[in-house]
Amino acid sequence: MSSKLPTNNAQTITEFLNLHHSQMAEESSEDSYKFAFDDEAFLSRRETIGIRFELELLKPDILLKERGIEHTITVFGSTRFMSQEQAEILVKDAKTPKDIEAAQKALLHSQYYESAREFGTLVAQYNATQKETTNRLHICTGGGPGIMEAANRGAFEAGDETIGFNISLPREQHPNPYISPGLSFRFHYFALRKMHFMLRARAIVTYPGGFGSFDELFEVLTLMQTKKVIGIPVILVGKAFWKDMLNFQGMAQFGVIDQKDIKAVHFVETAQEAWKIIQDFYQLA
Repeated sequence: MSSKLPTNNAQTITEFLNLHHSQMAEESSEDSYKFAFDDEAFLSRRETIGIRFELELLKPDILLKERGIEHTITVFGSTRFMSQEQAEILVKDAKTPKDIEAAQKALLHSQYYESAREFGTLVAQYNATQKETTNRLHICTGGGPGIMEAANRGAFEAGDETIGFNISLPREQHPNPYISPGLSFRFHYFALRKMHFMLRARAIVTYPGGFGSFDELFEVLTLMQTKKVIGIPVILVGKAFWKDMLNFQGMAQFGVIDQKDIKAVHFVETAQEAWKIIQDFYQLA
């Protein structure tokens, strides 16, 4: 393309400039010409990982502040538990010995789903009595199925706002339907997700779960032990499960933790007991 500017008339000049700008845009369509904030490939580079960390920290923090949400109760637990209603359907439809055994186990474990659902309701009922939003304690979960769904569901059905911090996984985990619109967040990094679990938490309530629940629980206990966060109630629901899986007294006797490290841990059997511990700790009416 010649760079010599025509001089015959204004129309020719306009046509030339339009053509020149069009060609320049085509020549600059490569990634290097994109705005940095609009260049997904660039933002996915290893060198920009710090920026992505900051964005995952900032986005939920800003949006939760805009909604006036300052305090949460974080609920952990297995993704594999289902409601009693769902479990009863499995039992009814089970035909083979293997299916019957799995259905009966699902029905037995549904007690934890129903307990977490009840706990969410208890927290929501307390919030309904609070005129000041700064006094409310919102249910916060990992946003997935199982115990997370149950706790979100209990609060949601009682008319309260409920929060979900979902995580992208190889087998995609979708948000449960009981998270309030605008309060379902998706994370790539487990570390930032767990940070948000703790930033506003005024209590941790953990139901039986697997590796993920244990990871989240021990992260909380480590942060408290090392004084990175203030001490808050850590409540483990389902005494038989936790007593079988954990031996904190044994760890203290062995000398790998101090007795004071386990003072904040409470073993309970019911949702009402869990809520009572939180009420007593904060002297809630």
